Amino acid sequence: MTGLADNRRVATVAIVVRDYDEAIAWYVERAGFVLTDDVDLGGGKRWVTVAPANGNGARLLLAEASDAEQASRIGDQTGGRVFLFLDTDDFARDHQAMLANGVEFREAPRFEAYGTVAVFADLYGNLWDLIEPKRQG
Repeated sequence: MTGLADNRRVATVAIVVRDYDEAIAWYVERAGFVLTDDVDLGGGKRWVTVAPANGNGARLLLAEASDAEQASRIGDQTGGRVFLFLDTDDFARDHQAMLANGVEFREAPRFEAYGTVAVFADLYGNLWDLIEPKRQG
């Protein structure tokens, strides 16, 4: 395909939340993310992003639901499938820290051909994989 830049990347993924502040608290205090933006846009709207503390990967835009239709999607943005994948270089370390911070894991860690993984839920019930990819070689 011609005309497309080679340096594009997915930078931000929106996730619908019930309340900006409760979502910030959960992602920062329990999941270990950092708050990267919190900008008042007026009219009750904010541009709120969080990201993994190391700065790697996409940011999450915490988008507060503005109507009943958006609110109906909170916690089930993918029909019950795992929604997001959080890579780590040390599964055991991060799994233990997240458990200690009150993150709800839906299963015990398992070892797959692609790495060590366990499903956890965010504060609204969206499912994530915590995964340490299998090292090559």
